[in-house]
Amino acid sequence: MPRWMMHLSLVVAITLSLALAATKPAHADDAARQVISDQLTAFQQDDFATAFTFASPMIKGMFGTSERFGEMVRNGYPMVWRPSEVEFLDTRDVGGALVQDVLIRDADGVYYELEYEMIAGEDGWKINGVRVRRAGEGTA
Repeated sequence: MPRWMMHLSLVVAITLSLALAATKPAHADDAARQVISDQLTAFQQDDFATAFTFASPMIKGMFGTSERFGEMVRNGYPMVWRPSEVEFLDTRDVGGALVQDVLIRDADGVYYELEYEMIAGEDGWKINGVRVRRAGEGTA
């Protein structure tokens, strides 16, 4: 193969790799956001069994049942259980996990910024933890 063809092949391969890499994060972001949205919808309907399906194996192991999981969310994360407004913010890679920032407004008009740690599993993205990063009061 002539040298110029080898060079051209390398350029094409690098260009294709970069194009594929650029599309993967957007797809991962969309899929992770859909999982979070689906879980929030399940919480709104008090369907803790469905909400529990979006939890990672570690979270499932910690709580054991969807009832205990639901009780923890109702008591510890009422803004997640009954949000009045949800806005997806940035995503980033942290140690191999995708972290999705979400701005949630609760029924009282208070805003919370949450970090959803997402991990990829055999059957798609799972929520591996949620951390309230900061809270502030909004206007109703």
